Amino acid sequence: MIQEPKRYTITAALPYTNGPIHIGHLAGVYVPADIYARFLRLQGKDVAFICGSDEHGVAISMKAKKEGITPQQVIDKYNGIIKQSFEDFGISLDNYSRTSSSIHHQTASDFFKKLYNEGKFIEEVTEQLYDEKADQFLADRFVTGTCPKCGNEEAYGDQCEKCGTSLNATDLINPKSTITGSKPVLKSTKHWFLPLDQYDSFLREWILEGHKNDWKPNVYGQVKSWLEDGLKPRAVTRDLDWGIPVPVEGAEGKVLYVWFDAPIGYISSTKEWAQRKGKDWEPYWKSDDTKLVHFIGKDNIVFHCVIFPAMLKAEGSYILPDNVPANEFLNLEGNKLSTSKNWAVWLHEYLEDFPGKQDVLRYALTSNAPETKDNDFTWKDFQARNNNELVAIFGNFINRVVVLTNKYYEGVIPQPYEFSDVDIATLTELRAYPSVIESSIERYRFREALSEMMNVARLGNKYLADEEPWKLIKENPERVKTQMYVALQIAAALSTLAEPFLPFTADKLKSILKLEAPIQWSTISEDKVLIPAGHTIGQAELLFAKIEDEEVQKQLDRLEASKKANAAATKVVEPQKETATYDDFAKLDLRVGTIVEAEKMPKANKLLVLKVDTGIDVRTIVSGIAEHFKPEDIIGKRVTVLANLAPRALRGVESQGMILMTEDQDGKLVFVNPDDQNVKNGATIN
Repeated sequence: MIQEPKRYTITAALPYTNGPIHIGHLAGVYVPADIYARFLRLQGKDVAFICGSDEHGVAISMKAKKEGITPQQVIDKYNGIIKQSFEDFGISLDNYSRTSSSIHHQTASDFFKKLYNEGKFIEEVTEQLYDEKADQFLADRFVTGTCPKCGNEEAYGDQCEKCGTSLNATDLINPKSTITGSKPVLKSTKHWFLPLDQYDSFLREWILEGHKNDWKPNVYGQVKSWLEDGLKPRAVTRDLDWGIPVPVEGAEGKVLYVWFDAPIGYISSTKEWAQRKGKDWEPYWKSDDTKLVHFIGKDNIVFHCVIFPAMLKAEGSYILPDNVPANEFLNLEGNKLSTSKNWAVWLHEYLEDFPGKQDVLRYALTSNAPETKDNDFTWKDFQARNNNELVAIFGNFINRVVVLTNKYYEGVIPQPYEFSDVDIATLTELRAYPSVIESSIERYRFREALSEMMNVARLGNKYLADEEPWKLIKENPERVKTQMYVALQIAAALSTLAEPFLPFTADKLKSILKLEAPIQWSTISEDKVLIPAGHTIGQAELLFAKIEDEEVQKQLDRLEASKKANAAATKVVEPQKETATYDDFAKLDLRVGTIVEAEKMPKANKLLVLKVDTGIDVRTIVSGIAEHFKPEDIIGKRVTVLANLAPRALRGVESQGMILMTEDQDGKLVFVNPDDQNVKNGATIN
């Protein structure tokens, strides 16, 4: 662990450009990374906050095939959406690059060639799954089959998403090509492998010994499990037509495996940033006084803690990450987030539905961050955190301070008189908060840090509630000047302490307080004036607005629509029954009828007793539709009747036929009836 870093390189996992960003990505990676980067900048640190689009790999090809467009069109579309969403949401990246860029292709190729020339790879001819119909080798995600560990029949060729086991495509039982649906065959092909097993002792010493006490237990435990299972050589090339061509002879038609090229994207993005800024990129990746921190989700732990460090170690000139504070997963309304099922809150849609409320989502996600275990995002909790915390605590304190200052002193900060013991204790407590928040952030406990920041607002609210300046203003105006001066120092401190978590709110607060120069983080801890007497502040503006039930219901309705659409898409159609002859069908007497009376069957929840005009007669039919229809709603309804069904007694009432029904996609019963109103009762259906 580096004690006094000269500079910081912060990486946020490269988002995969086959879809937009959702709240799971934000909670797991981008909000905590942004909090950390903003905090360091407030302390005057040299920071490179790096990210970019991950634009190669089989999922891009799959998306392109599905949508009937090229991979380039896929990545251009989603790179634009993702980049704009990050900017609009206030993720303060120093550089956002793309792995399709020329600088990345060159960097990744050079990295591969150095390891290749130094003999760091194993070259092997292996048997891979091949789709004869499609005439191509199948990358891992183009193969599904039964997981040999848990029996999941929809495991992918690289991982079973049910049990989490890492797989090779050839491990699958009953493999199937997702391109043609056919059973693939084994075919020989040459590839290059990184011999991870040769780095076992290095990884054990570096992580299991060196980071035993400072890495998160979930990260440390997963790495330990991987090492105990035994590391094996892992291919760094693939037979694909989308990616970075393998830069050696005899590798035509092969590209760098996406897990090999993607983490190098951090390096190429840093190079891009350094070129733009006129800086030297190498100290940010090769100097021992640089602190490198990777922010990722738990599904990326093995790549950032085992594979990428082994790559960097093999190359020889790079530093290793000081920490990899991976988060667990965020669920949504009790279910796992799923991009394919549209069970997600997409960032670009949130920004459209809740304009100006970036900080509300940042606050809700940080308050409920899955730092040690999977957590659940609910819209009701989102609403409650906004209304009961941001509005009622933070917003309420700032509003009271600004309104009273304008009311009593026309916005001019008063000169304080003698400080009471309460004043001194309050200011002393205020000065302690920066180091408390700092300690939490430096240990990657962002929920804890946010809670401590909100405690500063609570401190201000309690001070005003206890001191009650509105009651003293007439009888002791000098005392009120001191009280308001103290409250304004707390408000000024919040304009800086809130910035890592609520950057838009912090900017708005600085504007209200008319702070031309931001208050330094370290200044708050010192016995100094944060906002001086005689300084004029602006008028009150609401920092946060209440979120109403209707706004939340709209989001819940959208999710419910996704749930119904998914159910409809996965609904199994009843298989065709055994063949019926014409004579079988001819026996059925199907006629058009009209319901003329309807009432509930006594002591029966499901049955309605109907009187139906069949054109032949008016007969009684008992139908099990009471849970779907009210009697009064179906009188006059046109129906199709099986008229010659043998009579049957139901709860003492003889039913003389059957009404034909079907179900809609939600499972609700629907009458099968003729569209044309000119069809008369008694007309036969042939």
